[in-house]
Amino acid sequence: MLLTIRHDIRYRYAAPVTYSIQQFRVTPASGASQLVRHWHVDAPGKLDAARDAYGNALHTLVLTKPHSELHVSVAGEVETEALADGRLFDEAGPIPLEHFTCATPLTTPDAAIRELAHRVASLDTSASLVALMERIAESVRYRNEPAYAAGTAALALASGFGDARDFAHLLLACCRARGVPARCVSGYVDGGADADLKLHAWADVWMEHGWVSVDATQAGFAGERHCRLAVARDHEAAAPVRGARVGGKEETLTVHVDIDAQPDQ
Repeated sequence: MLLTIRHDIRYRYAAPVTYSIQQFRVTPASGASQLVRHWHVDAPGKLDAARDAYGNALHTLVLTKPHSELHVSVAGEVETEALADGRLFDEAGPIPLEHFTCATPLTTPDAAIRELAHRVASLDTSASLVALMERIAESVRYRNEPAYAAGTAALALASGFGDARDFAHLLLACCRARGVPARCVSGYVDGGADADLKLHAWADVWMEHGWVSVDATQAGFAGERHCRLAVARDHEAAAPVRGARVGGKEETLTVHVDIDAQPDQ
């Protein structure tokens, strides 16, 4: 599949911002499931490029002159491949697998999560992962609205509603409750009929000798309609955009993502 992606991020402030720093994890890397044909990030200032602790491409933008608006445009093309049962066949990576068995504030399991995690006999096969995702789908309804974003895995399960980040965090919490390494993935997905499903979050789960990429929101394996951006222990550390500012008062954030998916010739 050939995914043509455009991602526009625009902040508007009620008063001038005197200083802002933004970190962007919006640049995909070529790997087992995707090949980046070309990619460009356009920002109103110098972007300092680096790699974070997880090996993700990281761009930092610092603005020291007063500004009432900030616009960043991302565009490119990525060839993606279907994966057999979601298997990436990647090595463990630069971070020890034990790191991905540790809970974070967003993925800390409570008694209800531990009970959910043990509704499947084991988590050592792709089929068992699908079974777990089906149990999650029975317990939580997907709602891509800010009012339904739980924030933590425990709150998502308790409320019965959540967005893609909540589904990913709940899957991570269940895996870690069983001692299985799992990491969060941020990226894009061509949602087909679901026009709201474009900026997305899913998970990689370690099995035997490699990562298996699974999408709890869709209760299936990640595949050729997914474009990976970053990985981390939870979505907060893998988020496409994070930042801080001085001044500005109220802000308005507008995000628009357009994805055109075509069979690769």
